[in-house]
Amino acid sequence: MLLDADESQLVLVDYQEKLMPAIFESQAVLANAMRLAQAAQLLHVPVLGTEQNPQKLGGNDPALKALCNQTLSKMSFSAATDELLRALRPPARPVSGNARSLPKHLRKPQEQQPERPSIVIAGCEAHVCLMQTALELLEHEFEVWVVTDACSSRTERNRDAAFDRLAGAGAELVTTEMVVFEWLRDCEHPAFREALALIK
Repeated sequence: MLLDADESQLVLVDYQEKLMPAIFESQAVLANAMRLAQAAQLLHVPVLGTEQNPQKLGGNDPALKALCNQTLSKMSFSAATDELLRALRPPARPVSGNARSLPKHLRKPQEQQPERPSIVIAGCEAHVCLMQTALELLEHEFEVWVVTDACSSRTERNRDAAFDRLAGAGAELVTTEMVVFEWLRDCEHPAFREALALIK
C-alpha cells in the first residue's frame, strides 16, 4: 500500500521553540518537518500543526507554523482532541428530502468516512505527544503513517521505544523521502522538480 497525496493529511505535533533545543537531533528533525510541510503545500495536502501548552513551551518554529493551514493549541498530551478530529474529518451531511417520509434511522445526519483517511504524522516528543496522538488516531480508524526522521524525543532510547510501540499497534513507519516520492508517484508529476529540490 502506497501513500496517495489526494487521500493524505499532514499533522505536525509540537515543534516548539522551548522544546526543540532539548530534542535529540533537533536540527535534522525540524529540517525534515519543513520538507514535509513544503512538499505538502506543493501537492495540495492539508497541513495541521499542534502546540502543547504554548504559554509555557512557546509556539511552533515560526517558519514551520507559517506552512500550516491551521495550528491547534492543546493541554492534553495527545493532539487527537475533538478539535483536531473535526479538522481531519469532513462534517457529516444532513440527509436531504422530506424528513417525515424517511425512516427514523435516516433522519439524523450520517457520519461520513474521512475524505483523506491517511494521516502522515511527525513530531515531538515521539514517546509522549506524537505517540499518544498516533495511537488515538488509529483508534479512530485513520491510517497512520509516522515519519520517523521527522520525529524525536529528548533521548534516542525514548524515540526508538515509541517507534517499536507504534509499529506494533499498526502504524506504518516511513521517512520523509518515502512520503514525498509516494505522494509524487512518478517523475512526470508537474511538481517533481520542485519536490526533488526539497529533498536535495
